[in-house]
Amino acid sequence: MSRVYNFSAGPSMLPDFVLARVKEELLEYRDTHQSVMEMSHRSKEYLSIIEACEAKFRSMLGVSDDYTVLFLQGGAYTQFAMLPMNLMTVNRTADYLITGSWGEKAYLEGKKFGEARIVASSEDKNFTYIPEIDASRLNPDADFMHFCYNNTIFGTSFSSTPSSIVPLAADVSSMILSKPLDVNDYGILYAGAQKNMGIAGLTVVVIRKDLCDRSPVDIPSMFSYSIQQKNQSMFNTPATFPIYVLSVMLDWLDEEIGGLAAMQKINKEKSSIIYDYLDESNMFYGTVEKSSRSDMNICFISEDDSINKEFCAAATAAGFLNLAGHRSVGGMRASVYNAMPIEGVKALRDFMSTFEKEHK
Repeated sequence: MSRVYNFSAGPSMLPDFVLARVKEELLEYRDTHQSVMEMSHRSKEYLSIIEACEAKFRSMLGVSDDYTVLFLQGGAYTQFAMLPMNLMTVNRTADYLITGSWGEKAYLEGKKFGEARIVASSEDKNFTYIPEIDASRLNPDADFMHFCYNNTIFGTSFSSTPSSIVPLAADVSSMILSKPLDVNDYGILYAGAQKNMGIAGLTVVVIRKDLCDRSPVDIPSMFSYSIQQKNQSMFNTPATFPIYVLSVMLDWLDEEIGGLAAMQKINKEKSSIIYDYLDESNMFYGTVEKSSRSDMNICFISEDDSINKEFCAAATAAGFLNLAGHRSVGGMRASVYNAMPIEGVKALRDFMSTFEKEHK
């Protein structure tokens, strides 16, 4: 069976290791005589899966007992609302860093629950850089400060965690498990699974336990961090199969890659292959300031839109899928998440080089 190189921003490709394990265990998980998809989420067989998954996730990211790990649903969109619904409850104000569409969407949801303040933004240059944060603009009474770590649409990323004197909240959907992350710097992290953690349908939330106490009693039960914590992600039926896939992904990171520091080194090598080519190309160029470049989502473009369209069509025909940029940006975008092998990135670079030579 031949496999294409899928550069989609999400859902992303999966490692062969994970696909093979899932295939092997699909009809019968170990000696349970049933598929994971058929298990009662409260059975001892499934509880062993979800408990092992949480333990591996905690170990991989170094999550201490001061934090709760929640396996929820609804994606980052739900968290945009769930976050202020639960945590903008002390002073009813929060600070937001706007570095792209997802940060902007989070801010708009925050406005529905209190005073949401924009304290830094890169909208003036179409989100092509990560802005400096003026500490004097930050509100010491804010209930939290929110930012999106990696911006899939525009191809920018924070190089380090912003400092904050209030609980820091972050959408880490497109960079979680791509490199080490000090969870202790944050009050809450959340991420959809379909980029680096597996398949769509699962949202992982890591929240400091004391912050769960802020959840109001009069919000819907499904949207309460406090209730979800007390029920250990079992208030309703969780996304059982995506949680199982995350567990296998964590095995791959541990057994095949060697952990997050090793994964970061590989990801840096992959992105550098494309960025180095773009920096020398006479046809394509990167759209992001170099200091703000993402290792996960590489955005590039040609001045001639007809060339962009021809390139995307030719790339698809050659087995390089989903390279068209987001409709709000145009051009091209190569998402090189954890599962994208170095061979795929090198093959794309060679294809781009050949395409450029043929169109001089």
